[in-house]
Amino acid sequence: MADVLTPEEILRKTRALMPGVLEDLKSLVRYPSVAFPGYPAEPVHAAAAATAALLKRYGLPDARLVDIPGGYPAVYGGIPAPPGAPTVLLYAHYDVQPARQEDGWDHDPWDPVEKDGRLYGRGAADNKSGILIIAAALKLFDGKPPVGVKVFVEGEEETTSHLPAFVAAHPAFFRCDLFCVADTGNIAVGDPVLTTTLRGEVSCIIEVRTLDHAVHSGSFGGPAPDALVALIRILATLHDPQGNVAVKGLRSSPPGTAEYPEEAFRQNAGVLPGVDLAGTGTVGSRLWTQPSVTVIGIDAPSVSGSSNILIPRASAKVSMRIAPDADPRRELQILTGHLRAAVPWNALVDIRAESGSPGFLCPAGGPGIAAAQRALETAFGKPAREKGTGGSIPLMQVFHEAVPEAEFILWGAEDDARSFIHGPNESVDTGELERFIVAQCLLLQGMGNRE
Repeated sequence: MADVLTPEEILRKTRALMPGVLEDLKSLVRYPSVAFPGYPAEPVHAAAAATAALLKRYGLPDARLVDIPGGYPAVYGGIPAPPGAPTVLLYAHYDVQPARQEDGWDHDPWDPVEKDGRLYGRGAADNKSGILIIAAALKLFDGKPPVGVKVFVEGEEETTSHLPAFVAAHPAFFRCDLFCVADTGNIAVGDPVLTTTLRGEVSCIIEVRTLDHAVHSGSFGGPAPDALVALIRILATLHDPQGNVAVKGLRSSPPGTAEYPEEAFRQNAGVLPGVDLAGTGTVGSRLWTQPSVTVIGIDAPSVSGSSNILIPRASAKVSMRIAPDADPRRELQILTGHLRAAVPWNALVDIRAESGSPGFLCPAGGPGIAAAQRALETAFGKPAREKGTGGSIPLMQVFHEAVPEAEFILWGAEDDARSFIHGPNESVDTGELERFIVAQCLLLQGMGNRE
C-alpha cells in the first residue's frame, strides 16, 4: 500500500506548486489551438507537443503523441498500477474554441491575464485547466500514484472528433476501472458538485416551399401562401405559451440533488431585467434532464435586403437537447413528426436529419463515486451534491461502450458563474483550480488505499 498523505499535506504541497501551475497554464493558453477546419494547424500541433512535454515534467515519463487517423494527435501516457490497485484514466482536451478580441474580449484572448483571483484567456478553463489538474496531481505523488494511471488528452473535443473510431479500434488504450473527466465544473465557485448526467443532442433542417418563384406582395399577397410565414407557424408550435417544449412524447429524466438558483441562473445566462425565464418547473430540471428546443439558424431575406415580395422558400435548423437516457433516433423521429404535422396550407416540406448524439448517465453506486464525493467534501469543506449538465460530451458514451464496467467521474474548474467558456473573457478561478487539484489527489489516494 502506498504511503498515505494527509489532506493537510496534500493542500500544503498543492499550494507550493500553484505558482508554477499557473505559469504553465498561461503557457498553454498562449497556443491558439483551434482545431476547427480552416484554422491554422501549426498551433494545434504545437499545443499537443507542449502538453506532452508538460506532462513529462510533472511525472508522466512516457507521455507521447498518438496519431488519430484523420484528425489531430492526442497525448497519451501511463503509469502501471501497484499490485491489486485499480487503474484510473484521466481525460482532458487541449483544443479550444475560436476567439477574437473584437468579439468582446477585454484583452487579447491568447495573452493570459491574471486579475482578481482569476486567470483570463481562451482555454484557461475549457479545458487547459483540466490538463493542469491532471499534471499537478501526478506531481504531488512524485510520479508514483497509489493507483494505475492512464492520461489521455484529446485534440478535437470542440470540433468534429475522429476519436470515437480510434477508441473502437484500440479499446486496450482505454481499459480502466474509472474514467475521471476534468471537463465540467461547479455551478458556483466553492460549492462542489459531481456531474452525473449529460443531455444528448439531435438536429434537423426543415425547408418549406410554397411558390415556384417570388411574387409581388401587393399583387398576390393574401391568397398566395408565403413560405417564411408557413415556417414561422411551424416553429411556433415547438413551445407552449409558457415556453415549455410542446413536442409530445419526448423523454424526461429525474433531476439530481443539486438545484440551480434562479437568480444565479439569470445572471449567468445574461437574461435581461424583466424578461421571464422560459418554461415551468425547477431551473435544474429544465436545464439538465428535460428536452429543450432551439432554432439556431434561419435562411430568409435579411431586413436590410428585404423587399415587397412573398417568399417562395425558407428553411431553419432546429436543435434539440434530449434527456440523458433518451434514444437520439427516437427523439429525432418524434421531432420531425411534430414538424410535419404542423405544416399549414399543404406547403411542401423537406426535413433532413443533421446530427444525433446520446446523452449520458454516470453509473451510480460504485467505489469511485464514493471516493470522489469524499474527496470533494474534504477539498471544499462541504458535502458534494449531484447535478446534470445541459450540454453534451458524446465521447462519454463511446468510452462506456468500450469499457462497460468502468465508473465515471465528471468534474473540473469550469464554474458556471464566471468561467464564460466558449465566450469572451473566459477565465478560471485560481482557488477553484487549486481545490480540484487537491480533490484529484484525494480521489487517486482514496481509490488506491481501499480496504
